[in-house]
Amino acid sequence: MQFKQFVALLILLVCGTSCDYLHKPVPSKEVLLEKELNAIDWNQVDQYPSIAECENIDDKTERQHCFFEYLTNVIQQKLSQDTLPFTGIDVDTIIVKVTVYPNATIDFEPQFPEDSVAYNRIKIDSLLTEKLKNFPRINPALKRGIPVKTQFILPVILKQE
Repeated sequence: MQFKQFVALLILLVCGTSCDYLHKPVPSKEVLLEKELNAIDWNQVDQYPSIAECENIDDKTERQHCFFEYLTNVIQQKLSQDTLPFTGIDVDTIIVKVTVYPNATIDFEPQFPEDSVAYNRIKIDSLLTEKLKNFPRINPALKRGIPVKTQFILPVILKQE
């Protein structure tokens, strides 16, 4: 009987002391949140804006290239449909800031050099607004599965005849 008591006491001691070695402090919610927020790259999106034709591309870089190529082609096509509004514009390329909002709306804003007088700002701005108002649907960029606003700069070639 002494052997059984000795084994029971030994098991009780092992169980009682081993729990102290497994005890680890649980980090607070604030510490976990801070660690997660520091791990997020706030300057990059997880998924760039896209269109239906580019959705099946798995590679992030190729999907981004597909989207920008599509966007540039559609803008140039819409602007080249009618050559009449281009009379009086002395430039062949303009820089456009494109903003894609989380609700899938899109804005186009021409960017002009500060010291340039060659640009007819009002004419180019109204041309962009008129020609690009019925733009095809663009899916917004995603950050951690949530749609976010993105902005990027595109050079747009104006074809004059």
